[in-house]
Amino acid sequence: MKAPEYESSMQDLRPTVWIGKQGCTETLIQEIRDQLARRKIIKVKWLQNVEVDPAGIAGRAGADLVGVRGRTLVLSKREKK
Repeated sequence: MKAPEYESSMQDLRPTVWIGKQGCTETLIQEIRDQLARRKIIKVKWLQNVEVDPAGIAGRAGADLVGVRGRTLVLSKREKK
């Protein structure tokens, strides 16, 4: 799941998207897409009482799921083939 080139940068990365009590809305997915257009990798955190499907978020945002730890996930731009 984790790409070796992202291993060290994942811990240093600060969350730029927070999923609140409304859950993962379409507006939030669009924000993830917008941020991935500007940077290679982003970190997303969510509240303790919110159910989140990290793979589902990655799929909806058109991103690659780099890793999940606790209530934090890391997404990267999908590589063009």
